[in-house]
Amino acid sequence: MEQGYHIPVLLKESVDGLNIRPDGVYVDLTFGGGGHSREILSRLGDNGRLVVFDQDEDAYNNRPDDERLLFVRHNFQYLSHFLRYLNIDKVDGILGDLGVSSHHFDAAERGFSFRFEGKLDMRMGQGLQMTAADLVNTYELDDLKRIFWQYGEIKSSYKLASEIIKARASRPFETTTDLKELAEKVGPKKEQSKFLAQVFQALRIEVNKEMDVLKSVLMQSTDAIKPGGRLSVISYHSLEDRLVKNFIRSGDCDKNQPDKDIYGHADVPFKAVNRKLILPSDEEIERNNRARSAKLRIAERV
Repeated sequence: MEQGYHIPVLLKESVDGLNIRPDGVYVDLTFGGGGHSREILSRLGDNGRLVVFDQDEDAYNNRPDDERLLFVRHNFQYLSHFLRYLNIDKVDGILGDLGVSSHHFDAAERGFSFRFEGKLDMRMGQGLQMTAADLVNTYELDDLKRIFWQYGEIKSSYKLASEIIKARASRPFETTTDLKELAEKVGPKKEQSKFLAQVFQALRIEVNKEMDVLKSVLMQSTDAIKPGGRLSVISYHSLEDRLVKNFIRSGDCDKNQPDKDIYGHADVPFKAVNRKLILPSDEEIERNNRARSAKLRIAERV
């Protein structure tokens, strides 16, 4: 079932990066189709434990029947809270695959993809209040422009935002097709699919507050991971990767260099395990096109 639901990206590399101890306690921040979790479980002994987070009901229904697995049906931004709730002081490693699962993209009713007709939703968890339709129908011009520029890297962000506001005055956006048809008029004809992907990506990131959530969990990982434990993060967007890189380098997502004391010594919680980015092989990208933008960084708690 897992392969049809979601093909895990950089599976061996990301799990190898955790340097798993058979009796250790690990966290998978994004269960999704369960590919990474199943690989971690295969390396754990009877006394090992794996805590997984996913707010999506479909992911919960896809979980393996394994007593070593503890499933938390909430966003991983609540990492510290649930570790306390589960009486777990520190963990031996945390893995985060920040991408949206293939299942979400392929489920028309979830509204993540411009390839299918469906409600303009894009919520990773149905408990979230604001949908993508709410966003495009209510955000002001400057906010729409910022989202498309910052999260979609769209050069024509002002024009796109203006056209959305003009169109919604006569009829609100309700479906993926509504947005797709408008975006097609604004974007370049030669790279239409790429442009549409950027538009939908920008809205998805804003709806799910993905950057804020990532910052929060990275900062929480400092207290959550025991010395010698590992952090293994796969990102798919340049902004995500920058946050992870900054955090590993400085202990702060917003700084690319650490603070130093009067003697020039930097006190940082993690040290990079891989100095160079780990990227998917050509063979993996050929097997799974969604791996093409993946970047893996691994760090060890000092």
